[in-house]
Amino acid sequence: MKRRSIITLSSSTIRCQKLDSMFVSVRQISSGGKRSKKKIYHRDHQLDKVMDLQKKPSLILQLKCIIQSQNHQRLLLRDLEKEVGFVAKWNFMSIIEKYPSIFGVGGGCGKELPFVTLTGKAEKIAREEGEARNLMEPILVKNLRKLLMLSIDCRVPLEKVELIGNELGLPHDFKKSLIFKYPEYFSIKVINGRAYLNLENWDSLLAVTAREERFARERMLQSAGGQNKVRITKDGNYLGPFAFKMCYAAGFRPNKSYLEELEKGQKMEFPSPYLNARRFEVADPKTRKRVVAVLHELLSLTMEKRMTSAKLDAFHSEYRLPSN
Repeated sequence: MKRRSIITLSSSTIRCQKLDSMFVSVRQISSGGKRSKKKIYHRDHQLDKVMDLQKKPSLILQLKCIIQSQNHQRLLLRDLEKEVGFVAKWNFMSIIEKYPSIFGVGGGCGKELPFVTLTGKAEKIAREEGEARNLMEPILVKNLRKLLMLSIDCRVPLEKVELIGNELGLPHDFKKSLIFKYPEYFSIKVINGRAYLNLENWDSLLAVTAREERFARERMLQSAGGQNKVRITKDGNYLGPFAFKMCYAAGFRPNKSYLEELEKGQKMEFPSPYLNARRFEVADPKTRKRVVAVLHELLSLTMEKRMTSAKLDAFHSEYRLPSN
């Protein structure tokens, strides 16, 4: 059964959820060299909920884009199958029926064929989306620069940037609206027949991670409150320059020995994710902790602070990520 992982960053916490299968394996019995018995799966309703929340907005946005690309901003229902395929058509028909405040259906009387269009409220929000993108442009440019600064050669294949364009919040025409608009920051270079997005200038002021910024804010608040002593909490969290906020699965209770080892790891120094990964030995524990920081920073650049493991794996060579 095919699975897809989503790596999530929430409140500076890295979590991993198995999503696409919608089922969780609860036991697997093995008997020596004999064939293992079949796994028993039980539906996980929390994962069902996550998948539903993820799929519905995606379908709504996709249908919105299809409608906006049509003449007169309306899509004939008979043409929906041409746009999305026979099987997916029924999912979109369900979306149209379920969200009348977003999609309006007209026609079907006389010779006029039935069609779907955006409601007045949805059209207004769509127009405001353009204004919001303009306001967000400085943030998108900064995040794109940081994305390139994290890579070992300050360049990333253009196709890989397009792969995570939605996660980064980039507009569909980002090459024209962002890349060519800011030649002082970006350029596109063809290397060995492959187009790369290249960073033109390094900015040391941007080489600060979201984790470091959070630590600076929390330390400032702690100093203002008169709390100077730093201590490890019962769940292994503490305010330190090299610490990550920990979050455990429901029901997991770390014991004393676990927390002792965790404390060592939390206090261990590691190089900045913005330093070139070629400088460090892969087997060094500090380097391994740095990889966590790279993933943490990469996720912090996305809109929802999460990305599928398949998309993260696409950047294996650019960020020297582990293969597993």
